Amino acid sequence: MIGVLSCSKIDLRGIYGPHFDALAPELDLRLPGEIDRPEDVSFMVTFVPAPDAFTRYPNLRAIYSVGAGIDAIMACPSLPPGVPIHRVEDPDQALQMAGFATFHVLWHHRNMGNLLANQKIGHWERQLTGLSPRARRIGVLGFGLMGRAVARALVALGYPVASYSRSAPKPSEDGVTHYRDGGFDDFLAQSDILINVLPLTDQTKGLLGAENLAKLPKGAALIHLGRGGQVDETALVDALDRGLLSGASLDVFETEPLPTGHPLWHHPKVFVAPHVASICEPKATVLSIRRNQLQSEPMTA
Repeated sequence: MIGVLSCSKIDLRGIYGPHFDALAPELDLRLPGEIDRPEDVSFMVTFVPAPDAFTRYPNLRAIYSVGAGIDAIMACPSLPPGVPIHRVEDPDQALQMAGFATFHVLWHHRNMGNLLANQKIGHWERQLTGLSPRARRIGVLGFGLMGRAVARALVALGYPVASYSRSAPKPSEDGVTHYRDGGFDDFLAQSDILINVLPLTDQTKGLLGAENLAKLPKGAALIHLGRGGQVDETALVDALDRGLLSGASLDVFETEPLPTGHPLWHHPKVFVAPHVASICEPKATVLSIRRNQLQSEPMTA
């Protein structure tokens, strides 16, 4: 099985090559410059393919993303139609996302930013009410592998949790109230802390703009872990400055890295993270690709 490692942003061989050698010896992974007969290549491993990445390979039968996201692959102009695209879905990755989201729920609920500011000036101020998890209603926007893990973690801590997805989740999660199409406004209205873990699609691009941010309860917080391009960053800053939102934790941005001088870097109500909420371990990525590839193209004697 000959595959090609092709990515415009990441050194795939440097990161994943040793793990493919050790854990997936059946897969012959090469760089584009090492491919003598492009017609022999049956699969590609990538994350951000170059615009012409797929042009040379007429017989691709599978494309693998090394991450959970496939936005850049889907947007590639040379993407061949009909070839299955596989994303990594690793339970450990979902646990990472759940832990990151839970940290930030507590950050906003317990006003950790204020505590750090008070510490810097030696000011002792105690919050005496509103500390119970029941005091903050959590909305999880997107209910796939990541959203389910986030919801389970927060239900376990006693938070009232609701989810929104376009179709009814199967199976449902205990302790989670589910909203579907037609209930989006109601879902937003009950989300004191909104956690976005949606994929980027035509429907989700720009979803959290001024209009929808204004539908959250006054003083709500946003935890944005989905994809850059889903949040109108200018509208978000305006909502924070006007007091419509009390704070935001952002792990993904429309432009990454976040440009120097961007207002989000220094906004007192914003927690900036460099797209690290959930990163699949290289070994797990390789094993996921190996499993899918052997299932789709079994070895023959």
